Amino acid sequence: MESNHSNIRAVEISFGIIQQLVERDGARVTELAEELDIAPSTAHNHLRTLLNNGFVIDEGSVYYPSLEFLHVGEYARQRKVGYQKAEQHVKALAEESGGRTHFTVLEHGRGRYVYTKTGDLAVETFSRYGSQFPLHVTAAGKAILAELPDWQIQEIVDQRGLKASTDQSIIDEEELFAELETIRERGVAFNFEEHNKGISAVAASAQEPNGSLLGALTISGPTQRFKGDLIRKEFPDLLLARVNELELDIVYSD
Repeated sequence: MESNHSNIRAVEISFGIIQQLVERDGARVTELAEELDIAPSTAHNHLRTLLNNGFVIDEGSVYYPSLEFLHVGEYARQRKVGYQKAEQHVKALAEESGGRTHFTVLEHGRGRYVYTKTGDLAVETFSRYGSQFPLHVTAAGKAILAELPDWQIQEIVDQRGLKASTDQSIIDEEELFAELETIRERGVAFNFEEHNKGISAVAASAQEPNGSLLGALTISGPTQRFKGDLIRKEFPDLLLARVNELELDIVYSD
């Protein structure tokens, strides 16, 4: 039992080191040891193991994640046919709408960007592919939540909480559940400056051929441009058409 606990702790330390290397944009042994509250020798041993297995690189005693993670990430991004097919629809939506478009999925109670594309009228945000985001303050997140049973939504809320990103964020459970019911009725989810000030978005969920959740497509952009019928009617129509095409592409992919 003690051995199993030690093995698990070792894995936790290695993942902690990788996370710190990303957050710090590289780090030295002493910095990692201090941040993770471990001995410098322990940090060094873990780094050597990661280095020997190709997952970190050493640039003058400053360690960084290696491009091996790009290989792993690209596998994860391509492992489902639906993920592969989504890319072309993200690009098409950006051209049609001029907005910043995304395909996102649900992982561990949070959303994750799989593909993003920036149109002519868009604003660059921190929504880079691979990064995570809270579900309850984003259009994509709410579109995804609306596809889940209430018990699973409650589980995510209990685990992740309802922290505000702006003063427009939904932070009340009852309000969130009411919003999700409305999303189910109209087929699209909106975000009016709930995640980032000055940015609005509309999203719709997409399904696998077996009816399970695949992810969500989103169009976002400056609130001052994306308003009225444009975001309330034109973009939802674009999205729902694209979702339909994506789902058909998956069905007829063989």
